[in-house]
Amino acid sequence: MEVFQIPSPLQQIYHPVFKEKEIKFYVKRDDLIHSEISGNKWRKLKYNLEEARSQDIDAILTFGGAFSNHIAATAAVGKKEGFKTIGIIRGEETSKNNSTLSLAKQSGMRLHFVSREDYKLKDTSEYLEKLSRQFGDVYIIPEGGANTVGVKGSEEIGKEIDIDFHYVCCSLGTGTTFSGIVNSIEKNQYAIGFSALKGEDKLTEVVQQFEKVKRNNWHISFEYHFGGYARRSVEIEDFIKSFRAETGIPLDPIYTGKMAFGIVDLAKKDYFKRGSTVIMVHTGGLQGIEGYNNRYGASL
Repeated sequence: MEVFQIPSPLQQIYHPVFKEKEIKFYVKRDDLIHSEISGNKWRKLKYNLEEARSQDIDAILTFGGAFSNHIAATAAVGKKEGFKTIGIIRGEETSKNNSTLSLAKQSGMRLHFVSREDYKLKDTSEYLEKLSRQFGDVYIIPEGGANTVGVKGSEEIGKEIDIDFHYVCCSLGTGTTFSGIVNSIEKNQYAIGFSALKGEDKLTEVVQQFEKVKRNNWHISFEYHFGGYARRSVEIEDFIKSFRAETGIPLDPIYTGKMAFGIVDLAKKDYFKRGSTVIMVHTGGLQGIEGYNNRYGASL
């Protein structure tokens, strides 16, 4: 049985832009934690599973879209750790045979499709009580593992980095992983979040709510979403291919590709001081590439 690679490797990358700008660039390879439960997904699920066990609950219920990395990872970790899993999926059942949901089904997840209108109720107590009545004794994990124990697991990313650094960068969906990173860095270090979503400025409020110490040593960039979540960008596709050719690091077009593009762009604009050390947290998400390729006819 495959074991988790914890701590994940910290790999120095020799990219031409960073060489030109005299910047040391490292990638925190959370994508290598596990082939199916990789990246920030394991970080956010880890303590949620402990909570479920402490309550003697053997069934996990969570939420996601048809191509959700979180859904795929929850199904896989449920199979590995002995939990039944239920996925509340936003959208039509016609998407049930896509690559992500097929993997989830193979891992034993029970898929329940709901309308987009009902899905918007996923954080309301009334809707959660309805799901508990419908599915029985279940431990409910919010979409993307976005809760306090999800943040707790994400705090371990920063604690594993054993070199001095000046900047740490992370892509954002729910803001949970970035919140953990913000909580784990020192006051003389700076965290930059790269939002994968368009117009989600409420993410700043999310991080402020999870922030343990108010330091103002972080911000979220909304400049590199490339049209919004899961929108196609040929520019990002080309960048991902060139980045992999130059570094050997695979990226996905939804999260990490946008972040890496943003980091390189900031380096070109001399945002980072010469002689500084920049760390990029690779949050995984590579399972979604097949679905992206099928949807858009891409070749990543």
